Amino acid sequence: MEMITRRLVTAGLGGTLAAGLGSRRARAAPPPLKLGVINDYAGVYSDIGGPGSVVAAHMAVEDFGGAIGDTPIEIINADHQNKPDMGTSLARRLYDIDGCAALFDIPNSSIALAVSGIARDKNRVAVVSGANTNRLTGDACSPNTVHWALDNYALAKSTCTAVMKSGGKSWFFITADYAFGHDMESEASALIRAQGGTVLGAVRHPFPGNTDFSSYLLQAQASGADVIALANSTNDFQNALKQASEFGIDNSKQRIAGLTTYITDIDALGLQVAQGAVLSLPFYWDLNDGTRSFGKRFAPLHGGRMPTVFQAAVYSGVLHYLKAAKDTGTPMDGRAVVARMKALPVEDIIFGHGHVRPNGTNVHSMYLFKVKSPAESTARWDYFKVEQEVPGEQAYKPLALTGCTMAT
Repeated sequence: MEMITRRLVTAGLGGTLAAGLGSRRARAAPPPLKLGVINDYAGVYSDIGGPGSVVAAHMAVEDFGGAIGDTPIEIINADHQNKPDMGTSLARRLYDIDGCAALFDIPNSSIALAVSGIARDKNRVAVVSGANTNRLTGDACSPNTVHWALDNYALAKSTCTAVMKSGGKSWFFITADYAFGHDMESEASALIRAQGGTVLGAVRHPFPGNTDFSSYLLQAQASGADVIALANSTNDFQNALKQASEFGIDNSKQRIAGLTTYITDIDALGLQVAQGAVLSLPFYWDLNDGTRSFGKRFAPLHGGRMPTVFQAAVYSGVLHYLKAAKDTGTPMDGRAVVARMKALPVEDIIFGHGHVRPNGTNVHSMYLFKVKSPAESTARWDYFKVEQEVPGEQAYKPLALTGCTMAT
């Protein structure tokens, strides 16, 4: 699991860090503080996290200074291949055998929920950015887990509200059949009904790797709904959108609303197909001077690809974790470190100003983006324009409604 980590360091990602680690080892430094990045390294979620999240974690360690006092910081990465049994096994190994104090990224909501429980049992830390389910800060909340990037409620609120304001009152869902999809459909449906809309039906497709959406699209088309909502992501979202175009589903009769759309989806689909789509995210590399600075540092280390929201969130989450671990002086006491993460204000170039609620939600602004037309884009990755900023306290579910026992 450490081979990729070491290759990245020696390739120049952290020359100063590598030299510093070498000199400390020569002085018989204490054992390193180990942090794990656990994600999907080659499957459907690899583009939004994968190796890029490992790059971001190394950048955060380097920017932090490479050590806490005399204790060097080491990054270990592991590929869970989107398999819940493998994800839980790897988490136990990273905590128990490799000695990781904290795990980061953790895409796939089913795996994230399992890892959150393991972190609680072992009093370590789980900083989840790659999974979206609200259960992490709801009924399954934990004093050892922080949900760092975004969640389904925040994603759905901005997008559903914008689509409903433009006339999309009736909805039909095509949903990925696992924890993330179920949670997204539930959160979005509640928001739609609360704003006077109706949900006419839903169908669920296998995950991962479904390639044929024809029967689901035909059911959605036959429902007569104003909006066909895609409660799926990455390859599933891309395949569904392409096939919807082939079926003649366009915005003139029925709108397609992608509830979890990322910059990598737009890059894969192309602006000719994706132009005009609206989506919600808390990060875009070209949002402001800080995000642009991060993106321009990140891209050369990741094959010229700009960072996704999840990769940027790993950078942000590792930095905030290290600040808290330094303050407590007890990085292996997960509850103490998470309590300090909640007490410290969040301030970085990724999300700007924010704070961590008692239930573990990292609250920051969300942005409603519109995908540019080919004529508006000046280069690859120049894909979004800001339609609206939604302050964090408006974007995220009210604390009292989360169902978390730590909410009061």
